[in-house]
Amino acid sequence: MRKGKYSRKTKETDITVEICLDGGATEISTGIGFFDHMLNAFAMHGGFGLKVNVSGDLHVDGHHTVEDTGIVLGRAMFDALGDKMGFARFGSFMLPMDETLATAAVDISGRPYLVFDSAFPEDRIGSYDTCLTSEFFRAFAFNAEITLHLKVEYGGNAHHMTEALFKAAAHALRLAVMPRDGVLSTKGSL
Repeated sequence: MRKGKYSRKTKETDITVEICLDGGATEISTGIGFFDHMLNAFAMHGGFGLKVNVSGDLHVDGHHTVEDTGIVLGRAMFDALGDKMGFARFGSFMLPMDETLATAAVDISGRPYLVFDSAFPEDRIGSYDTCLTSEFFRAFAFNAEITLHLKVEYGGNAHHMTEALFKAAAHALRLAVMPRDGVLSTKGSL
C-alpha cells in the first residue's frame, strides 16, 4: 500500500494527516464544516484513504487551520509518493457541477508550482473564507512537490466553484498516481 503520514505542531495548529493512495477509511475533523466537506470530497473522488485531525486557532480565523492542513496533507502525499517511481505522473480532469466548470491538471514532477485561476462571487461559505482555497492548494502543491494548475472556467456559486476545484484536483491526482512501470521522464528520474 502506498501510504504517507505527517504531523506538524505549531503555536497556531496541531495537525496529523494519513493518506493511502489505494483507498481506505476517511476520517476528517478540522473544526471548519465546509472544509471538512471539501476534504471528504477530495478523498472520495481521489479514491484515497484519508485521515485528517486538526486543532487550530479558530478563535482567530480559519487561515492557519486551512493553510497548515495543506502543508501537512502535502507532506503526507510527498511521503506516499516515495521515490516517484511507478506512477503515471500526469493527470487532468474537467468537472462540471451545476453552473460551474472546473479544470485541474497535475504533474508529479518534484517541481512545486501552482497556477490558480478563480474569482469567487461570495467571500464566505459558512465559516470558510473562499480566499483560503488558493492558500490550501498552494501549501499542498508546494509541500507535495507537484505542479498543479486549477481553474474555474465559469460559475456563479462559490460553494459549487470551490467543490468543483477540490473534486477536479482529486480526479487529476487519482489519474497521476495510477501505477505504471518505471518513471515517466526522458531523464530517467524526477
